[in-house]
Amino acid sequence: MKNLQLLFFFLILSSSTLLFPQQNGFIKTDDGVIQYITYGSGYPILIINGGPGMNCEGFASLAELLKGNNQIILYDQRGTGESKLIKVDSTTVTMDLMAKDIETLRTHLKIKDWIVLGHSFGGILATYYASKYPESINGMILSSSGGIDMDLFTKVGNTIKSRLNKSEKDSLDYWNKKIDSGDTTYYAKYQMAKALAPAYLYDKKYVPLIAERLTQGNSEINGLVFKDLFRIKYDCKGPLRNFKKPVLIIQGRQDIITKNIADKEHSVLKNSRIVIINKCSHYGWLEQKDNYISALENFIRSTPKG
Repeated sequence: MKNLQLLFFFLILSSSTLLFPQQNGFIKTDDGVIQYITYGSGYPILIINGGPGMNCEGFASLAELLKGNNQIILYDQRGTGESKLIKVDSTTVTMDLMAKDIETLRTHLKIKDWIVLGHSFGGILATYYASKYPESINGMILSSSGGIDMDLFTKVGNTIKSRLNKSEKDSLDYWNKKIDSGDTTYYAKYQMAKALAPAYLYDKKYVPLIAERLTQGNSEINGLVFKDLFRIKYDCKGPLRNFKKPVLIIQGRQDIITKNIADKEHSVLKNSRIVIINKCSHYGWLEQKDNYISALENFIRSTPKG
């Protein structure tokens, strides 16, 4: 379980530091508070960041790129960033509660329906939310999504290893052992992240940026989310076979998420299409910004608004 948690812990998005949000607010829940941030104005688009266990800070640059004609909403998932829980355990960190938080946020903002963009683990949470609250979604973007069921977990470990050279593998093993032995310093986390980051990139110039972001995760939240995914035997194929809203499935050709994950999503989500971007891995708006943003904007523009 530990290795699986570690692997998926890194299926996140990295980006620049937080950029001038338009509005920052908090919503009370039964067991804590949820922070949200909005950018721009217009039709609402919710971005669900990757992780699990990461705050939304790394998605600020994507929000800035998309805010021109839309209201972009980021939020810290429960127990991360500024979204605090009274207690953190398996009763307060579940997929059902995480989906309910999203619906609570929609209601609080008085939004009738919205486009939901989920990246990496955020794609898993987006599809789970869609299976629970389909009428709240007007369209969905699955960006380098972790998939619609547990299939990813049988493949991603070997794929990650295959993307690293011997020096990177040796360094990753060394620093993982140091961390497992109790070295939780920033230096150890950064060295481990720096060894792993190349697996998620086509353009290696972004390694320092990704590595810095990877040091910021909450491993306790990460482990609890994984525990719940296995408990519920995460599988949204059945509930979403009747989901009729438009869906964009987008990822890099060289993504750590293999294309068979996107193909399975496409086979289930009948009103979906796939966009594959070449010379691009897990971070489309970093490595192929123009192609990635153009595909998203075209989808947003063409999606009928309720």
